[in-house]
Amino acid sequence: MNFKDRPDFNQLMAFLAQKNTNDNIKSIVIEEDMMEKTEPFAATSLPLLIVKQIVLFPGIIMPTNVKQQSVIQLLKKSHKENRLIGVVTQRKSADSPGPNDIFQVGTTARVLKVITFPDGNTTAILQGKQKVQLDKIVQKKDMLFANMRKIREAPFDLNKKKTTALLQSLKDVGMKILKLNPDSPFESEMVLDSIKNPNFLTYLLAAHVNADTHYRQKLLEIDDHTKRATLLLKYLLKDLEIMQLKQKIQNKVHTDIDQQQRDFYLRQQIKILQDELGDDEIQDELDTLRAQGKKKKWPKEVAEYFNQALDKAERLTPHASDYPVLLNHAQILVDLPWNVFTKDNLDLKHAVKILDKDHYGLEKIKERILEYLAVLKLKQNMKGPILCFYGPPGIGKTSLGKSIAKALNKKYVRMSLGGLHDEAEVRGHRKTYVGAMPGKILQNIKKAKTDNPVFVLDEIDKISNEFRGDPSAALLEVLDPEQNNAFEDNFLEVPYDLSKVLFVATANSLDTIPHALEDRMEVIEMHGYTLEEKFQIAKKYLIPKQRKAHGLKSNDVRIYDNALLKIIERYTRESGVRDLERKLGATVRKVAKAIVLEEKDYKKYITQDDVVKLLGPEIFDQETYQQTFIPGVAIGLAWTPVGGEILFIESTLSRGKGKVTLSGQLGDVMKESAMTALSYIKAHAENLLLDYRIFENYDLHIHIPAGAVPKDGPSAGITLFTSLVSLYTQRKVKDKLAMTGEITLRGKILPVGGIKEKILAAKRAGMMEIILSTKNKKDIQEIKQKDIKNIVFHYVDDIEKVLQLSLQKHKIKNARKWHTSPKTRSKMV
Repeated sequence: MNFKDRPDFNQLMAFLAQKNTNDNIKSIVIEEDMMEKTEPFAATSLPLLIVKQIVLFPGIIMPTNVKQQSVIQLLKKSHKENRLIGVVTQRKSADSPGPNDIFQVGTTARVLKVITFPDGNTTAILQGKQKVQLDKIVQKKDMLFANMRKIREAPFDLNKKKTTALLQSLKDVGMKILKLNPDSPFESEMVLDSIKNPNFLTYLLAAHVNADTHYRQKLLEIDDHTKRATLLLKYLLKDLEIMQLKQKIQNKVHTDIDQQQRDFYLRQQIKILQDELGDDEIQDELDTLRAQGKKKKWPKEVAEYFNQALDKAERLTPHASDYPVLLNHAQILVDLPWNVFTKDNLDLKHAVKILDKDHYGLEKIKERILEYLAVLKLKQNMKGPILCFYGPPGIGKTSLGKSIAKALNKKYVRMSLGGLHDEAEVRGHRKTYVGAMPGKILQNIKKAKTDNPVFVLDEIDKISNEFRGDPSAALLEVLDPEQNNAFEDNFLEVPYDLSKVLFVATANSLDTIPHALEDRMEVIEMHGYTLEEKFQIAKKYLIPKQRKAHGLKSNDVRIYDNALLKIIERYTRESGVRDLERKLGATVRKVAKAIVLEEKDYKKYITQDDVVKLLGPEIFDQETYQQTFIPGVAIGLAWTPVGGEILFIESTLSRGKGKVTLSGQLGDVMKESAMTALSYIKAHAENLLLDYRIFENYDLHIHIPAGAVPKDGPSAGITLFTSLVSLYTQRKVKDKLAMTGEITLRGKILPVGGIKEKILAAKRAGMMEIILSTKNKKDIQEIKQKDIKNIVFHYVDDIEKVLQLSLQKHKIKNARKWHTSPKTRSKMV
């Protein structure tokens, strides 16, 4: 309730200034006593005075500005003849408001005075009388006239304690608002305290509450005094809360200004004392940073930002909280290698030599690096590519980044993204946070001291996503060739050019990489190693590496080829060579131990027979993967993040009611493949010479061993179908035969992925024949012929061809006889 902020306050005071203070109070009190008296008005229409953003309440004296001459003449005439007029508030903004532009509830009023000021403005002092309802509005010339009827209101029940408490609360809140407002007249508190009439109290507070016009109009239209007082108290409490907050802010600003003035005064004194003592170590630190900044080849806007930061630091005392932040920020800017580049080695023969020396095979990757070098040599300037090496673990994805850096004569940095869950790790923290620092992208660039390093983003498929933000989304800007020329770190606050960085990402699986992030990169698939490749890698790289790591010389230990092949085949089963390196390390340690203990008869030359003595019993028995003794067992091929695996699928029948059970932790896709295979068999039971009643009287159980390992994917569809047909027809699946492919209800065979890893797994397990979709033939052509030697591939398009190739022609001896009912027996042929 701020009288001073009301636009009509000064005008009202000008009118009341004609009397002394006591007379002012007395005149208002008289209005309080008189407001309940009914003042009759003619049943004929009264002229309407339409006001904007003002609501006149009964018993309230209110000034209003008047501009139209016709309205001024009407007010003067009404004042002279002591006649009533109607006062209503304008609902809509209009130059000439009509009946639809005004509220339908107003107040009759008497014109106390019409004042014309020297500047030509005219103000009328009105006195509210009775609340009325407008019944009929008629326009005559440029004035509106209306028939009105008095509104009867429900009075306060002063006998209720609730009413008494409500009225006292209104007075208390009103007093608090007046005390918080230093511009409120002293008489206001006296007037408010002297009011006895509860109706007049609500009208007086409603007239001066700090609320919009439609809220005050709502208070006028309420007929029940108690309801009006309750709503008014809500508005006043809101007004009080705003004024208290305003005062709190003003006090805080005042305190902050005083503190700044005090700090400035103290800094000036400290500066004078430092000059007297000759202590300018702090200034020397800032001068050193300025000198380093002048040597930097950074953009103009970065130089301006850097100098502004140092200027701000000079104005602060070293004990200020912002001082170390500004100093650290300036130091980071200086330490970054702005436009500092290493000279690339564009000799393609040198690159081939380095890549072949460090890695065996990997022709696709080597070819891609040579393409990059060739284009760079021709163009002399190009953006760094965003490469993503995708494949099973242990095949050299991360170490390949080091070889690329060595071949190109670039600096090498690596950042592990496994388990990264905070966006700030990539984009940095805001300087306002305690312990803020730039993200790891810029930290590694600073470590490389060059703007064109080889930057390896390891394990990009293992980024976490939590409430702290999405790091993969933050990497979108880093790995976008169209955006990373102006990468903005939250801590740095200025753009930094990453377009010359050669980013190399590694991943074991593409499924967990967001599509938008994958789209930014050039994905290069790396397959697992064949037996020959593992053999060559072990001889050329792993064995010399392990000898050196364990302090042995080349003549201290030698592993024969047959021993090395046995370690590869019987002690490891992986796509990469990580486990193979561990087994070779264990072998070399045994020799190192024997040398230290000075055992005279230690084995310097390790043969095939010595492997079991050194590494223990064989882990993998190859023969178990070649034998299937009974119908219902088929061998499939599966892809896993660590390489290919063979997959046994077993099925059996038992007396029951046609229930189907699936076990082995199968995923939804694999369960659907099993149901598709079973549905096809039921639909073509006659072609398979099956009695349809077998499906109603026998329960089917399909199991895939290694039940603790989750399994999913459509590639087992062909194997599931073969296993079920083998079971129902009692025809055994051929030995050393594996298969992979997706089936449809039409009996078609669809292609699947991961073919190379699956073929290598089949070869490791001793498979001699493999059934594939015809459309997977192109994948076989990419595999070296020596790696698939002695394996026969069958390419099929429909399920009938699969049965011809996979099942033996005759049933097994002692084939089971299926009984469909106690009296009827159907025999599978």
